[in-house]
Amino acid sequence: MNIFIAGLSYGINDADLNELFAEYGEISSAKVIMDRETGRSKGFGFIEMADEAQGQKAIDDLNGAEYENRTLSVSVARPRTERSSYEGNRNNSYNRY
Repeated sequence: MNIFIAGLSYGINDADLNELFAEYGEISSAKVIMDRETGRSKGFGFIEMADEAQGQKAIDDLNGAEYENRTLSVSVARPRTERSSYEGNRNNSYNRY
């Protein structure tokens, strides 16, 4: 189960995120999304848990919880949607006279 976590502090790293979820079961991966320019957390990340029931327990327990003085928002991660170049430029494609 892939889990999305928002509301993370900007000082958190992958190991911290792994530790936060470790009590809920086996973690396949823990990834904090980092800003390329500053190298600090963007405030969100993803956890992949092997067992769906354990993942749901983690979501239920940690959604709305306080961690490092921040309120977490924890949910099932949704697949990223692809945007075509047409959709991204829909309003700018043509000049209007």
